[in-house]
Amino acid sequence: MPTITFSLKDLQNLVGKRLTIEEIQELAHYGKGDFEGYDKETDEVKIDFGDTNLPYLWSVEGFARLVKGILGMQKGIPEIKIHKGDYQVIVDKSVIKYRPYIACFSAKGCKIDDYLIKQLVQLQEKFCEGYGRRRQKVSIGLYSYKRLAFPVHYKATDPLSIGFIPLEFKAKMNLREILAEHPKGKEYAWILDGFEKYPVLVDDKNEVLSFVPIINSNFTGKLEVGDENLFFEATGTDEEAVNLASNIFAYALYERGFEIYSVEAKYPDRKVVLPDLKSEVINIKNEQIKHLFGLELKENEVKHILEKAQFDFEDYKVKVPPYRKDILHPYDIIEDIGIMYGFDKIKELQLTTLTVGSTFKLNEFIDTVREIVIGIGYQEIMSPILTNKDFLYKKMNIEDFGTIEIEDYMSETYSVVRSWILPNLIDIFSKNKHVAFPQKIFEEGILNTRKGDNIIECSRIAIATSHEKADYTEIRQVLDYIMRCFGLHYDIEEAEHDSFIDGRVGRAIVKGKKVAYLGELNPAVLAEWGLEMPVAALELNLSELWEVVEKK
Repeated sequence: MPTITFSLKDLQNLVGKRLTIEEIQELAHYGKGDFEGYDKETDEVKIDFGDTNLPYLWSVEGFARLVKGILGMQKGIPEIKIHKGDYQVIVDKSVIKYRPYIACFSAKGCKIDDYLIKQLVQLQEKFCEGYGRRRQKVSIGLYSYKRLAFPVHYKATDPLSIGFIPLEFKAKMNLREILAEHPKGKEYAWILDGFEKYPVLVDDKNEVLSFVPIINSNFTGKLEVGDENLFFEATGTDEEAVNLASNIFAYALYERGFEIYSVEAKYPDRKVVLPDLKSEVINIKNEQIKHLFGLELKENEVKHILEKAQFDFEDYKVKVPPYRKDILHPYDIIEDIGIMYGFDKIKELQLTTLTVGSTFKLNEFIDTVREIVIGIGYQEIMSPILTNKDFLYKKMNIEDFGTIEIEDYMSETYSVVRSWILPNLIDIFSKNKHVAFPQKIFEEGILNTRKGDNIIECSRIAIATSHEKADYTEIRQVLDYIMRCFGLHYDIEEAEHDSFIDGRVGRAIVKGKKVAYLGELNPAVLAEWGLEMPVAALELNLSELWEVVEKK
């Protein structure tokens, strides 16, 4: 969860009001934040914001904006003036297939000091690491444009064809050398895996601004105390997220006293004027408020509450601030009505029914299986149910066998419902190659597959072991033990499964039900995940196995 630090005096200046620590502690709750302390000597306040869908709050400027709304010092969406700028970024067609989107603007008129640089860097790092998925989805660059010659060019180039001195270094390096030797290059090189060319930003004199999304130039990409004309850019794979980053920074710098100037991004097939501050409009109904909270609110009361939350409201049409992209449904707005109204002020109702809960027999069976696997030395993991087809199939060397896809997904990373669990285990292995072996892990969970027009849901458990001697026999012994614990006899038939080595994979059958695949992973799969140690694994259908156990 993002934790931000800032000066109490700075917050008070931005809000325009003296605030006590007790007041700040209470106000933080409106943004789902936990106050973590105040250091009187340094005047430093620390707040942990737990809602990762509100990145505008990961800065003192954003928190100050929220506070002004709560205190009634600012109603509705805060105004921001954008001046027409004579700046252009040219997006070359070469970069479209790698990292296609950019958002940018210029900010003028305020000299920055050391404290403001730290605040900007804090917001930049929090946004890129969290919302930007460790720079893969969005990365951000800030520059003093006294050294820039417009137009700026965004393009992809051969790793050996261009060189510059990266931030905090003294020697000129090409892009491949940066990935191999620079600390940031080593940390984020994975984002560019498989790229033939690398994205860069250069100005009109061919001076490098940044090797995107790795590191800025030490010449053009370094903010210094006293700079007063800034150039902001955000690049990424998601245009909406890139624009959100731009909007959040534009508001933050505007509230610092900067004048914001537009930049034209010229794509191969279109032109876009940035920052894009268009607001989404969502209709809500009073009946929805009453249904969720039991509140009988008049229209003027709804308007007052939503304006405190910095929405614009007219005739139950709600305009969303351009620095928020967490509003997906009318109930998201109504949740903010509840927060601003005060959940503690909503009257409780007495229970009208009383029931006694109990666990499903299937869940008791699943828990028993989990305990068995833990007992033989395997560590349990938990991973998202949502994933992507590349993760499920391409990297597992297998064809799609029935995927449920999300029609309007927020991120391609989470664009489908998982159809099997084993890829999650292999992903964990790939991220823990530095950890001592043997590594033995498992995960139990629900998955869904499509069979024609039908959606099938079931519970499965995937179990995997990785070390230099991991083999079919070892994983077969795991399945043997599970079956013996329930007094079950099973048979193994020869099987074909492209994720496993041919001849070292089998299908387990219990009373006519094909309940599991088990075997040694195909070297092609290991190579896709960058694994050097062998992996033996199985995936067992617990829903079908339970049907057998229940009939015994």
